[in-house]
Amino acid sequence: MVAGWEWDDMLFAGSAPYYRRGRLPYAPGLEDALAGVLALDGSGRLIDVGCGPGTLALGLAPWFGEVVGLDPDGGMIAEAERGAAERGLAGKARWVRARAEELPAGLGTFTVAVFAQSFHWMDRDLVAAATRAVLRPGGALVHISDLKTQTPTVAGLPHPAVPYAAIGDLVRDHLGPVRRAGRGVLPQGTPGGEAGVLAGAGFTGPRRLVVPGGQPLVRTADDVVAGVFSMSFSAPHLFGPHLGAFESDLRRLLREASASDRFSERQPSTEVFVWGRDADPPAGVEPAGGSASRSGGPGQPSDSADGM
Repeated sequence: MVAGWEWDDMLFAGSAPYYRRGRLPYAPGLEDALAGVLALDGSGRLIDVGCGPGTLALGLAPWFGEVVGLDPDGGMIAEAERGAAERGLAGKARWVRARAEELPAGLGTFTVAVFAQSFHWMDRDLVAAATRAVLRPGGALVHISDLKTQTPTVAGLPHPAVPYAAIGDLVRDHLGPVRRAGRGVLPQGTPGGEAGVLAGAGFTGPRRLVVPGGQPLVRTADDVVAGVFSMSFSAPHLFGPHLGAFESDLRRLLREASASDRFSERQPSTEVFVWGRDADPPAGVEPAGGSASRSGGPGQPSDSADGM
């Protein structure tokens, strides 16, 4: 948890209806790549911790006997339930409104736990230990995020780029210069160093996998607006009675950037770190990775992306 900031239930208030439309998808083939790396065979149980509207859990559902999505936001849980019904997976998927810090929450044990751009919002030491406790020996914790080292370009694509820098300036004009998060602020952003946290909790590894992106995407102004409202630092509740004025300014900015109402973007690559849950070490033996890994290391993913 970030010093000076406490999680509260307003973090993503009002964002759920915008999430599926607004967020860029994970790189194509992510689910198949995970199935290969984890040797998934359609059995076992998956828990998606901080599942949001269930995007990843539903994509992985064919590879498990049961999937459980855990999220503290009631709107996200409702969207996940709706998505499961649309895909005929309501009988295979279970959605639980709870914080990760409440694990095990009577949910039993799992073969795989995934954190898709959500771990940075949690009490990470507590959640890492709790997750290891609900994983079966030989299970895996999977940390997923967009690959942060890429700088995609829209050169050669038919439409202008999304004016992200100008959108950020507009958000700051309306909400102030310090990043908002729920009822609090995050002057330094969200934390990194999750490799040290997971190693310190007794996980082994990790194995790293990058699923390549780069595919061209076309985004409408409505898609971009939904993306802005899906972020914690520009969630609808933050604008209060001025929400309509902000959206009008945002749409004006987008019209000025693209008269055709179309924007080009490239699909980000997806970075995956797979951590092992081995059998418990003998008493008095420090887990592999130990204190030497607590500060993280080269190649670790950044948790700076905003996500559930």
